[in-house]
Amino acid sequence: MDFPQPLVRGRLVQRYKRFLADVVLDDGTELTAHCPNPGAMLGLNTPGLTCWVSKSGDPKRKLAHTLELVEADGGLVGINTMHPNRLVAEALAADAIPELTGYETHRREVRYGANSRVDFLLTAPERAPCWLEIKNCHLRREGTLAEFPDCVAARSSKHLRELAAMAGEGHRAVVLFVVQRTDCDRFAACRDLDPAFAAALSDVAARGVEVLVYGCTISPRGVRIVGRLPWVDAPEGSATGP
Repeated sequence: MDFPQPLVRGRLVQRYKRFLADVVLDDGTELTAHCPNPGAMLGLNTPGLTCWVSKSGDPKRKLAHTLELVEADGGLVGINTMHPNRLVAEALAADAIPELTGYETHRREVRYGANSRVDFLLTAPERAPCWLEIKNCHLRREGTLAEFPDCVAARSSKHLRELAAMAGEGHRAVVLFVVQRTDCDRFAACRDLDPAFAAALSDVAARGVEVLVYGCTISPRGVRIVGRLPWVDAPEGSATGP
């Protein structure tokens, strides 16, 4: 995924009201950018961090700029939670996720479960449909371990239960965590911040939901899904891929 225009570097002044961030660009320009991340952004919202913003040419937008990347612990982190679905769409089209190849159609935002929409429904003749949920992961607290979520994620737990229901009907069900960091090489559920989600992930994995984790390369020019990362706290015998 290439950014439409080169990102502009600056310094984060503050992130507030969940979706707003004040930024001072390198040329001294002060602005308020849209922060497309409803999570806690632990370790990524510290005033003074180097950050990168994009600018939209849409005159109808209230805020022209969007916070895209933050530099933390010597690496770039993608904080835009809207990007993983686009990254996965491009990776599916390029057969860059081996576990998800061989499907002829990749439908997006298909209704399923209890008043929800799945991120992707993959279909092909003579194959069970594959219900695919995407989760953005950007939390790192210790070593090279990526964790999800960074706050209580009740909606994500609901998605897991709905995937398990699809698996129970004989369909294929997959949750894919996209780690938008360049400094992580493994993944775990964040049990202290959301024990309910961590328990749900282990439970649905034991019930046939496949858990995939992929890392990214990140630069101010673009983001790419590049390779699979291990789920280190997976329960024994769980479905972590075909």
